[in-house]
Amino acid sequence: MSAGSKVVVIGGGVIGLSIAFHLAEAGVEVTLLERGELGSGASRATADVVRSYFAGNPISSALAVRSLEAYRAFPARPGAELPLRQVGYLVLFTEPDQVAAFNADLAAQRAAGVDVELISAEEARQRNPLIGDLPLAAAAYSPDAYISDTTAIVTAYAQAAEQAGAALRTGCPVTAIDAEAGLVRTADGELSADAIVCAAGAWSASLVRCAGVDLPLTEPIEQELLTTDPLPPGTPEIPVTLHAASGLLIRTRGDRLLIGMGYPGADREAWRRDVAARIAETYPSLAGIPLHTAVTGLRDASPDKTAFIGHQPGPPAFLYATGFSGHGLCNAPAAGELVRDLYLDRDPGMDVAALAMSARRTG
Repeated sequence: MSAGSKVVVIGGGVIGLSIAFHLAEAGVEVTLLERGELGSGASRATADVVRSYFAGNPISSALAVRSLEAYRAFPARPGAELPLRQVGYLVLFTEPDQVAAFNADLAAQRAAGVDVELISAEEARQRNPLIGDLPLAAAAYSPDAYISDTTAIVTAYAQAAEQAGAALRTGCPVTAIDAEAGLVRTADGELSADAIVCAAGAWSASLVRCAGVDLPLTEPIEQELLTTDPLPPGTPEIPVTLHAASGLLIRTRGDRLLIGMGYPGADREAWRRDVAARIAETYPSLAGIPLHTAVTGLRDASPDKTAFIGHQPGPPAFLYATGFSGHGLCNAPAAGELVRDLYLDRDPGMDVAALAMSARRTG
């Protein structure tokens, strides 16, 4: 089968769907190709948290600030009610150098529009009473963190993109692209396009290489989030809380905790034991609470944990939005806007060049 489209977007996660929606809304003919079901990659392995503060990464923070504004406006555009329950984001610092790094980063975070401040160990414990007798030096607190629903966001973008005229094709893995000829090859045939957008997440590396763009993306990484048994009665509502030294991230989900801590790697049981030990150390009242897999999924990653968003002018043009390193849900609306503006040669309203490979030092 041979077909054509003005723009072919590869990847049906929250990033690709945001791109498809923003392009279609602007009147561009769009076809989106997804290897599985919509939202079946990294978008299914999120903690359903949208926040604006990314420590040491003001570029991701700027994208997240812009995206959070879009999420708040979702009922008007694209036109869907989203759950947004404000819980705040707390980062626990146990070492003086972590506090020093926060202070060094603060001006750039404020310039990016982030509302964040350094608080005392006492205030951190007031905000999260589960914290045990850690040697806390201080903590960072940002009120702009919300519990949302990734599936609802994926569905809203998909429906709005289709209503705007985009064609969404699932079960259609891309086998190769010929960026010079503007061809996308699939098991069902090939599509020609004036522009190709790679938003394929964990499967992006080989596709961008076909276009002559050498992004230092890692191999697909399996993310796993854990959940606990029901918490003891009376357990308080807490902010999304990150223990900076260990990477232990927790939030309440109903009457349980949702937990993440890095990546399991080859020895999943050893990783789980490490997670359990960190929980016992950080939140002693929860020591020994059973842990269960909540969700798994593959995700992409860049060396500096900042997305690659860039544009090789055509025709045919090639654009990419990948390497979000777990920040995709928080960055998705802004990513869609930026790719749309790059394709249409509009002013994106921020320094997109800083996100392109040509401007990055990642080694």
